[in-house]
Amino acid sequence: MTNTAAFQAILPAELPPQASADTFLERSDLARLYLSSKSCPDLRAESEASDDSDVERPESPDTASFDRVGSYRTPSLLDEGQSSRRPGLTSDMASRRKLQWEFEGLTLWLELEEFDNDLTRAVEDFSSKHASPFIPKPHTTAIYGMKHLSADEARERLGMVRKRIDQWPTFARPTGVQSDVAQCGRPGQVCSIAWSELTLATDDRHESALDELYDIFFGPDGRGARERPWKPHNSIAYDNPETNSLSLLDTVMYASRNPSLLGKERRVEAISLWSTVGKMEDWNCIDRVRFW
Repeated sequence: MTNTAAFQAILPAELPPQASADTFLERSDLARLYLSSKSCPDLRAESEASDDSDVERPESPDTASFDRVGSYRTPSLLDEGQSSRRPGLTSDMASRRKLQWEFEGLTLWLELEEFDNDLTRAVEDFSSKHASPFIPKPHTTAIYGMKHLSADEARERLGMVRKRIDQWPTFARPTGVQSDVAQCGRPGQVCSIAWSELTLATDDRHESALDELYDIFFGPDGRGARERPWKPHNSIAYDNPETNSLSLLDTVMYASRNPSLLGKERRVEAISLWSTVGKMEDWNCIDRVRFW
């Protein structure tokens, strides 16, 4: 059904920390967006959200599944045929901006379940549209920038994860979308970049799982040193603050055309260990353990 009212957005009364009415929109508010074909001619529903019951989910294995070191390759979703069918997108990586921030340490990512590669496609679509830096893998950061372990020591501890955490708790549907600029030194911000994200929610189960992960990688005192509560999110685009072309409206529009992004619960498929020393193009996947 085509709505005829002008574009409106009713923003939440309470926003997450570091978020403002200009940068954050709740999932429930997307249902109250009214877009006319005249004001937003490109907004069309490209897919319908389906019940999770029609998705075949593999059984969780009894033992962890590991990926070999160096096995990760940056995916390229848009081959020549695909890009020709999707005007405005380009697969030319050389023309995309590089993220200038210098990162550090070893980092643990949660890799979330995807539906028809929706998260990977979102990363590719945003980077292609804006010629912005390409994120090598959709992820939710669990621990960033560890410096107290060597890569071999961290890999050994990664091998302990499935003995301590049989399955990471499922994430509920994202609570909203956000687009903002982080500044290193602000509360909870460890780098200076612009980003767009799917905002996730934590609960007691997620906090307990993260405590266990800190115990594995930092020892018994690790859980007491981390910030609480956890603020999980899945970033779908990065940019430099000086050249930022990302916006909340663009993120909202994309989510409305791809309803699985905000309409699905997601299991955690894997946890991966990355070297995040240097700029983003220097990042390297060291190892990965799969939950299913």
